[in-house]
Amino acid sequence: MSKENKEITVSETVAATGVAGSINHQEAAQTRVDELRAMREAIPHFSIPETKGGSSRLSAAANLPPEFVELAAMTIRNAEVLVGGPADPATMRDLSEFAASYGPVADELEALASFLRHSVILALNKAGADALLTYEIAKRLSKRPEHADLIPFVADMSRALGVRARLAKAAAERRKAAAEKAAGHPEVTPPPQSK
Repeated sequence: MSKENKEITVSETVAATGVAGSINHQEAAQTRVDELRAMREAIPHFSIPETKGGSSRLSAAANLPPEFVELAAMTIRNAEVLVGGPADPATMRDLSEFAASYGPVADELEALASFLRHSVILALNKAGADALLTYEIAKRLSKRPEHADLIPFVADMSRALGVRARLAKAAAERRKAAAEKAAGHPEVTPPPQSK
């Protein structure tokens, strides 16, 4: 199977099958990760920071005006005393051209990451909104005798939703206590709630 025939987008699959669930999202996502990792090998001068803040230490010299770098390269080439030193004009020019060419690629990848994160949140929102709607409908229907079979499902969904609400409430209380402690206010423990 050729690469062109193998690469079918999610949209094309959904259009052909009419079913979004027929896609193995884990395999498709892993394929995209593999493609992104393969790009590392294709990008010249690609480097991974050695430390978490490694790039910020480089910014002083990295933000010099391009004209200054070109003048330095020309000076090295024309001043005998600098020829053969640690800097090479051809390398300096190559690195400057690389930076100018690949800066927009980095911007595009950052935009893609932002759009992908939005797509993830949108998918979670849609699935969550559908789940909440299903829960509300099932709650109402389960009160009718002819839909008593929904009662255990409603109980399970209620329990799962309650865990989420309790976890969110506990996290909010911890954040509030930490903020009060940081502000120098004494920590106030809320009275225990009965269940």
